[in-house]
Amino acid sequence: MAYLAGKMVLAVEAGAPNNGKGEDTKARVKYARIRGQSYPYVSAQAARRWIRDGMVELGSVPSPVTRVGKAQGKAQKANTEADPVRYADDDLFGYMRAGAKKDDAATTLRDSPFMLGTLLSVEPVRVTEDFGVMSRGVIEPVLHGHEFYTADLAAPFLLDVPRIGTFTVPSTEGVGRPNYLSQEAALAVAEAAAAGATPITFRHQSAVRLPLEERRERAALLLEALAHLSGGAKQALHYGDRVPALLVVVPFQGGVNPLAHCIDSERDVGARLRGDVLRQELSAWKGEWEPPVRIGWRPGFHDEQRLAFEKECAEELAAGQIVVDHPRTLLRDLAAELRDGRHDGWFDDPTRGAA
Repeated sequence: MAYLAGKMVLAVEAGAPNNGKGEDTKARVKYARIRGQSYPYVSAQAARRWIRDGMVELGSVPSPVTRVGKAQGKAQKANTEADPVRYADDDLFGYMRAGAKKDDAATTLRDSPFMLGTLLSVEPVRVTEDFGVMSRGVIEPVLHGHEFYTADLAAPFLLDVPRIGTFTVPSTEGVGRPNYLSQEAALAVAEAAAAGATPITFRHQSAVRLPLEERRERAALLLEALAHLSGGAKQALHYGDRVPALLVVVPFQGGVNPLAHCIDSERDVGARLRGDVLRQELSAWKGEWEPPVRIGWRPGFHDEQRLAFEKECAEELAAGQIVVDHPRTLLRDLAAELRDGRHDGWFDDPTRGAA
């Protein structure tokens, strides 16, 4: 298997974890208009920031960020060090570092091995507007307002495991630039760090790759950051838990996500995991996925839906093709299995037709 495909649900209760552009003295949450109704969402950019911060809490050294460019509202940009050999977040989340035109410098870029969709509400929600007053110690009160909502937000994700710690080298025609890293720079940094990177051919392109032990560690670190996800705006007024309430993960051979339609909504209840849809998808992709399908389901989150799912998939649960556990336990156990080398086959592309 080469990919970890998944879908996760965050349960937001009276929260405003990701705000849009404010209007006058009012803070607005982000929401999409779909068929005339409002669906709150958290942008993938925000959620990826939460995961990055979680990696730092676990001891990962973040890639330094430098803000360059002109004043606010004009041409501007911010760059990380763009060094995926030294910094795990540059490796896992990608970057683009544009060179200065005046220096005719090259643009260095890497697309992200970890892909995450928008955390969109599974059902339409009427956003609540809260009116506030700051009157402490002032003669004329200051008026302000903000929005919040309660919703189950769902997003797909995909981790391209073989690309972790693997960096293609551009040819003279420019092929390989989406994962760009000069071979000399990669090997020099790797040698300095005693990382032992080696040249390989990866997906028909020249590349350099970090040792398997380091690649295991980075994949495990990402999963552990998801296991204690936290963050978001308005924490002082709308503190809330951000650990996934529901999570589905399956090792998959191709770069698609078979879980796209497995989670929808039950009217007046919220998110539900469709056992019938999951079973049909697994059947349709037979031979393309590796059991078990790992499901993380937090106690107290839509318990009736969980019972219905377990009844629908009783045969697969009994056979061990599907396992259900707490999301945190599931992610941490999977991270430990990666570190122990139990899934080293995931770090290389599968050989088609080799059965």
